[in-house]
Amino acid sequence: MNESVQIAEIAALVGDPARANMLSALMDGRALTAGELAYAAGVSPQTTSGHLAKLTEARLLVPQKQGRHRYYRLATPSVGRMIEGIMAVAADGPPRHSPPGKFDAALRNARTCYDHFAGRLGVGLADALVERGHVVLADEGGEVTESGVDFLAEFGLDLAAAQQRRRAFCRPCLDWTERRPHLAGAVGAALAARCFDLRWFERMRDSRALVVTPAGGRGLAEVFGLSL
Repeated sequence: MNESVQIAEIAALVGDPARANMLSALMDGRALTAGELAYAAGVSPQTTSGHLAKLTEARLLVPQKQGRHRYYRLATPSVGRMIEGIMAVAADGPPRHSPPGKFDAALRNARTCYDHFAGRLGVGLADALVERGHVVLADEGGEVTESGVDFLAEFGLDLAAAQQRRRAFCRPCLDWTERRPHLAGAVGAALAARCFDLRWFERMRDSRALVVTPAGGRGLAEVFGLSL
């Protein structure tokens, strides 16, 4: 009974449209200020404060103070997985009339799912690694093979550091737009971080969609055989 109550409480928090917009805005893995989250939710600063207090109390968000500013981010990767999972379930539900948003096509092509890649980009990278025998993905989890360790190390990933992180090392994450898995876990996060370090991608303003830079287009083709 207690578990049912907890599920209902979290569902009620996420089910509010303003709070859902705030959580979605944080799905790119970055921390945002209360003002930025108020803009994303389309509510007043006073209303935003109440929503943030509830989300923080429920441990869905964590505040971080830097100088005079207070930022908020998703508390754990599991919160990001929950939001992405809800999106996948909603996408499989009955058809709903929803006019296409200005970022829809870009989100389907390349976006972040908390701290790893999603969309055609994320699924394409996962497919490339699986097809080359570098990664094995199954419903219950994932594994980096010996050839994958060498390949990812040559690409610049510190897998030893990734293994020490308090989270799943390598796992699939069902992509809500592609309906197929992309690569998540510590390996997925490290891969995304490396690509950002190489400036293969730029973030679109007010969206978690990504723009592939010219360097990124060349790199994806040369290293992963992927074209977007």
